[in-house]
Amino acid sequence: KDQKAIAQVGTISANSDKSIGDIIAEAMEKVGKEGVITVEDGSGLENALEVVEGMQFDRGYLSPYFINNQQNMSAELENPFILLVDKKISNIRELIPLLENIAKSGRPLLVIAEDIEGEALATLVVNNIRGVVKVAAVKAPGFGDRRKAMLQDIAVLTGGKVISEEVGLSLEAASLDDLGSAKRVVVTKDDTTIIDG
Repeated sequence: KDQKAIAQVGTISANSDKSIGDIIAEAMEKVGKEGVITVEDGSGLENALEVVEGMQFDRGYLSPYFINNQQNMSAELENPFILLVDKKISNIRELIPLLENIAKSGRPLLVIAEDIEGEALATLVVNNIRGVVKVAAVKAPGFGDRRKAMLQDIAVLTGGKVISEEVGLSLEAASLDDLGSAKRVVVTKDDTTIIDG
């Protein structure tokens, strides 16, 4: 559809507010058909369009106990560290040194791994509930070689490294320098959005 038709649909959806319809059309023009558009309350009085780098993939939180926005049923992390791991994490001892450093930093953490299960998932949940480390954990998108490529894409976007034994990086030896970061991350039941990585 052309921008004018999109603006008309946006205007109707926004209770006939043409300025919002125009902003929606402009946003769709800029990000394309596959782009993600989010709408947030701003601090100013004017409606504004801000285009940021980011990505979304179809993996949601591994536990509803990571939810911190009850209204949207999402886990929202501001300025988080992002840990990318190309394996299953089930043993919490591997994660403890890194978790302690993250807790000292006061920043939240998003863990993206092949899977997080057992005591590792339980420990992340408990630390989140107690407020020791604000955290959310999700499975990495894709399978096999595709998952490796997707993790690498997320690493490039966020400035982090993929912790993978194939390249000689172990979870126990990982430091804050190996982690990526983003301005904001939103995790719902079904997907994860990394904003301004």
